[in-house]
Amino acid sequence: MKNIFKSVWACVAGILVGVVLSLGTDKILEHAGVLPSGNLWVSPLIIIFVLLYRNVYNVIGSYIVAKLAPSHPMRHAIIVGVLGTIVSIIGAVVTRNMNLGPEWYCWALVVLSIPSAWLGGKIFLRGKRLK
Repeated sequence: MKNIFKSVWACVAGILVGVVLSLGTDKILEHAGVLPSGNLWVSPLIIIFVLLYRNVYNVIGSYIVAKLAPSHPMRHAIIVGVLGTIVSIIGAVVTRNMNLGPEWYCWALVVLSIPSAWLGGKIFLRGKRLK
């Protein structure tokens, strides 16, 4: 039972790190006038930049998940990636008709969620092996 709580904590901590970094960066960029508030109707290059930093933060969050996991770090990272995929699919479907930005952005988040989670877990495992 103790490991279940550690597993849940590892996943929650990693997800929180990714969410806080993503939303914090969004707010900073909105305040700086780089992003509009509440939508992504900007140039494709800026949207790609948003995708890039969000995926870097997903890698960092997944690394933290793997580091905090009591066992099977890659499994924990992938579980968080699957959860991210599910949440991204729900977000893409729910916001489809809300005119918040190009539809491809939401689906890119869906596609990139598991690979970024895998990369975070892989980076952790590689660092662990080098010690």
